[in-house]
Amino acid sequence: MHGGTADTPAPDSAPDPASAPRSGHTPRNLGSAAAPRDVSRGGRAPLAPHPDRLLPPEPSQRAIARRLYESVRDLPVISPHGHVEARLLAENEAFTDPASLLVTPDHYVTRLLHAHGVAMNEVGLHDGDGGEPATPREAWRAFCQHWHLFLGTASRQWLEAQLHEVLGVTVQPSAETADELFDELTERLRLPEFRPRALYDSFAIEALATTDDPADDLAHHRALTEDPSWSGRVVPTFRPDRHLDATKPDWPAALAALAEASGIDTGDYTGLVLALENRREYFRSHGATATDHSAPDARTAFLDGDEAQRLFRRVRSGTGSVDDARLLSQQLLGEMARMSSEDGMVMALHTGVRRNHHPETVRRFGPDTGHDIPLQAEFTGALQPMLERFGTNPRFQTVVFTLDETVFSRELAPLAGFYPSVYLGAPWWFLDAPRAMHRFRDAVTETAGFYRNAGFIDDTRGFCSIPARHDTARRVDAAHLSGLVAEHLLGEEDAAQVIHDLHDRQPRAAFRL
Repeated sequence: MHGGTADTPAPDSAPDPASAPRSGHTPRNLGSAAAPRDVSRGGRAPLAPHPDRLLPPEPSQRAIARRLYESVRDLPVISPHGHVEARLLAENEAFTDPASLLVTPDHYVTRLLHAHGVAMNEVGLHDGDGGEPATPREAWRAFCQHWHLFLGTASRQWLEAQLHEVLGVTVQPSAETADELFDELTERLRLPEFRPRALYDSFAIEALATTDDPADDLAHHRALTEDPSWSGRVVPTFRPDRHLDATKPDWPAALAALAEASGIDTGDYTGLVLALENRREYFRSHGATATDHSAPDARTAFLDGDEAQRLFRRVRSGTGSVDDARLLSQQLLGEMARMSSEDGMVMALHTGVRRNHHPETVRRFGPDTGHDIPLQAEFTGALQPMLERFGTNPRFQTVVFTLDETVFSRELAPLAGFYPSVYLGAPWWFLDAPRAMHRFRDAVTETAGFYRNAGFIDDTRGFCSIPARHDTARRVDAAHLSGLVAEHLLGEEDAAQVIHDLHDRQPRAAFRL
């Protein structure tokens, strides 16, 4: 740990030597020399993210932040929640082109382009109405032509880091450079060092959790575990949303898939619960430590067995009301909490989102295309039934995420500041951005401290964005902690320990990795 003080400023005339460029293409090359920023909509402006990006502008505080950042810069990446598929690493096939890697699958990118009039099929998404999707080159051109639209967004920072520090790009995307960059990157992605497993190693990933349906046979996870040439750690996460949400029209089909995977009849409530328990055990045998839930809200119900059975029959037969279906969904979420209190799997709650807000878009282009919209959240009442049963159970653990900043200090910090089972999930989706991360720390730390926090999650579908997002979080935490040190609220040695724990100890503890 560094033992410097807030009274030792670093020169402001040049980047700190610790931030100097390093050789190689990996995201550890985080100290590229500063270059003029691209504020144009074309041309050949250089691409070189500033080595002090996201650090404080005041020189003496920046010096503290540099030291804190440098102390965690090369820590292994612990990624306890995300959406990268195990298949990617199991098959280890070369990425085909930059659009398929960075643009088409990234709903952070596609949603903002769509907001500016770029059609979803113009960025390569398949149109259920038969519209021809753009070729990868055409999708890449559309992205490059609209590069300026990402100024000021967290996506722009992640994209710059991916392009420059992972893929070695030195010029800004633009209409003029689009084809050149496409050809350059397509050729580079064919090299062995840019295959998924090589990138996994260069990203210094120590643990990577995927998100998987209970009916998944986890064949790709098994293939990785059994491959003697593979030394990484990729674990599944049990994501039972479609099997729990009785309000959805495809719920009966989900029950049928669960019955087939488990070999247990899901035609009644008891069978459904047994099938879910069976698949949880299957996931645990493949390394899973957590479940993940994206219910509309965090409410749970705990009906007695006979009442739950009658409710299930009404909903399953189609004679139940919408309120019945909603109550059954809450009852099944309550069963997940009960199971977690018994098998020890961490219960992550990503609630408070209106999924697939635009029906026409989801019909034509499918889910996860950028129109999940936050809802107002409430946790004090919603979590009480669960926490009064399991909140002090040593085997039960939950990580609670929200998209509603108003509940950070009012509800979540006090809950985590009392219940030993409650961890505060990192800001995610619309809040996984630097300013929101600062607001989160300001809102929760004075009540719950640093050690009721689950660390950082990248929650990404973009494999190459993993190091960029974790680097952003480390820089933001260095900046935030440097302010506390400069105000003499925290010693620098304590701050160095805290930032290390936030990016190593806490995610391991919160997700029992």
